Amino acid sequence: MRSETMEIEDPRIKQIGKHIKDLRIAKGYSSAEIFAYEHGLNRVSYWRMEKGCNITIASLLRIIDIHHITLQEFFMGLE
Repeated sequence: MRSETMEIEDPRIKQIGKHIKDLRIAKGYSSAEIFAYEHGLNRVSYWRMEKGCNITIASLLRIIDIHHITLQEFFMGLE
């Protein structure tokens, strides 16, 4: 049985993390820490999202809201 703390090795989660990072950079933030601080996010949790660690739907929705995009826009172009 898998432990809840085990990382999920799914390339789609890594791709979502990269997309979150790309959105931050496109918004003009070179630092994940500054982005997290300015948007009221826990910096470690945000860093883990960008690294492709498992993400909750609530966290993903918060990121989408910060970037003022829809779910459809977020997932467009992801395979």
